[in-house]
Amino acid sequence: MLDRELKRRIVNRLVLVISCLTAVFGIFMLGWILADVIVRGVAAINWGFFTELPTPPGMEGGGLGNCIAGTLLMTVTAALIAIPLGLMAGIYLAEFGRDCFFAVTVRLLADIMVSAPSIVVGVFVYLIMVKTTGHFSGYAGAVSLAILMLPVVIRTTEEMLSLVSREMREAALALGSSYPGMMFSVILKAARSGLVTGVMLAVARVAGETAPLLFTALNSPYWMNGMNEPMANLTVTLFNYAMSPYDDWHALAWGAALMITVSVLVVTVVTRMVLGTARKRI
Repeated sequence: MLDRELKRRIVNRLVLVISCLTAVFGIFMLGWILADVIVRGVAAINWGFFTELPTPPGMEGGGLGNCIAGTLLMTVTAALIAIPLGLMAGIYLAEFGRDCFFAVTVRLLADIMVSAPSIVVGVFVYLIMVKTTGHFSGYAGAVSLAILMLPVVIRTTEEMLSLVSREMREAALALGSSYPGMMFSVILKAARSGLVTGVMLAVARVAGETAPLLFTALNSPYWMNGMNEPMANLTVTLFNYAMSPYDDWHALAWGAALMITVSVLVVTVVTRMVLGTARKRI
């Protein structure tokens, strides 16, 4: 009996030590990557980086202003497409279609799309939008990003709503609330933190995507006149510059990597702070 208890304690401590070492190793690698991006990227950040167009290799100055604007516009457009559709689909799966054939099919497709290679989505949008219209466009890029965001929003919405207890639903209905009123004033409010986290995960999922934009938005060295044309973006520019043999383009690539990293981090931190403040008020 004592031997069995001793073995159990030894195995427990061994697994605990291995888990801690693994966590420390992961944190160390993440910190190393972040430190490298910050140190190399800060050197490229200046006012011209945000306001000027890219210059040919060897010329002084230049920036990625058009790429930053294009990335923001396509990401916001993709979010406006994917977030409402994902929230509605997640609400349907969690509240109305839990076990029916259609809900099971949607859930299965969402699970498949979460792990689908982004390049496959890019080729799909290329066939249905770029090839039919005859040109690359920011709209095609936004649609490809929205398709990548959609399954993440759907599954996180369903999971977060499923965590809200049945008793809370019954209590709201017993107090005379209608079902839509109960959904908006009680259930969605209770799951708000998880829903916003899911949206942030979806945005982070597409923030560094290059492959789908290569087939849809392509790239451009100019300021955009609209979304119905090839559109500059940070990820494709970063890829092109990192693969080039020019040192000045390498510096701008590090600056683009820093911009993507910082933007995702800032959005996540600000969202967490706002949610924390709102939770204290409640």
